[in-house]
Amino acid sequence: MTAFPLRHGAFIAPFHAIEDSPTIALRRDLELAVLLDQLGYHEVWYGEHHSLGFEIISSPELMIAAAIEMTKRIRIGTGVISLSYHNPLMVANRITQLDHMAMGRAMFGFGPGMLPTDANMMGIDSLKQRDMMAESLDAIIKLVRGETVTSKGAWFTLNNARVHLFPYSQPSPELVVASAVTPSGGMIAGKYGIGMLCVAATQEGSYAKLGTNWEVAKRVAADSNQTMRPEALRLVGPMHIAETREQARQNVRFGVEKWLTYMGLVRPLGAKPIVPPGEDPVDAMMRTGYAVVGTPDDAIVQLERLSKQQGQFGAFLHLATDWANWEATKQSYELYARFVVPRFNNTNRFREASYEELQANSVDLMAARQAGDSVAFAKWEEKKKEMAEKS
Repeated sequence: MTAFPLRHGAFIAPFHAIEDSPTIALRRDLELAVLLDQLGYHEVWYGEHHSLGFEIISSPELMIAAAIEMTKRIRIGTGVISLSYHNPLMVANRITQLDHMAMGRAMFGFGPGMLPTDANMMGIDSLKQRDMMAESLDAIIKLVRGETVTSKGAWFTLNNARVHLFPYSQPSPELVVASAVTPSGGMIAGKYGIGMLCVAATQEGSYAKLGTNWEVAKRVAADSNQTMRPEALRLVGPMHIAETREQARQNVRFGVEKWLTYMGLVRPLGAKPIVPPGEDPVDAMMRTGYAVVGTPDDAIVQLERLSKQQGQFGAFLHLATDWANWEATKQSYELYARFVVPRFNNTNRFREASYEELQANSVDLMAARQAGDSVAFAKWEEKKKEMAEKS
């Protein structure tokens, strides 16, 4: 599929039904990172939201600080910091501190801010958020790379600003910008040569733009003397798998309707609904390719579909949901790790080659083994005869 091993992980916005205990939900968001670490996943990303009740993490940096102490090797990122809400120096200082605390395991994704209600509470014009993000990110990249910044911007001022700590990772921690339908994410990624996080890669509009936005990033990168590496491209999509399609469908009855109701409320005006009125939710999401509700084989088909549309990419991230209960959710991630990851990372290539050799030569090999057994028995008979003659 790719010239390098595909990485796997989860994007935890998170989505939790409003009647659920936020305390337990947040603990499970941390426990999920621990589980994925144990199963060999590569990345976990935590979001930032401040309103509407479903997406309850307000500080991804706090989640990273907790999760790095509970895990051993998995990398953990902000998915994403909403830059229009923060002074860039404060963001840069938190990044460098977490870079040291995580000893290089922390990653940093950035975006303009997704929920208009968040911006409204802070008196921020939603129409200006992308420009605010671009201005802030320019300062943050300079700061985390050790530069001193003086800038009187449209919405912040920096006077001889520099980070308090020099980063642990050199030349800086990994930086990633969110991308959806518009080319703005690709333009920013190309300008700085940083990664892209396609947070809605399987949605109809975003899926159609996957290759286009990557081409935008590469063209801007070439014009800016930067290089876009497909290893730094991450695609996000929802997925729940079980041992059978019927079991997967039964599992998601637990919470998929609540999630769809919430997503319908926060989708932009005029956007197509994820599920058209009157259609079965699972049927609709499977028909459009938006989600996988099925078996590991269905997950494999989805990754192959994304690869055909995008070309090479570095990581697939499950959009973490509470479609199923906690036990079924954990099993879904385990089934993916057992049966999907090896398919794309060639984990079993030597085992498969050995097994194919056995299948092709089993008659001769077993005959040789039987002959060896016969020799061993014959030697024992000779030894018994020798011992008997001495007695």
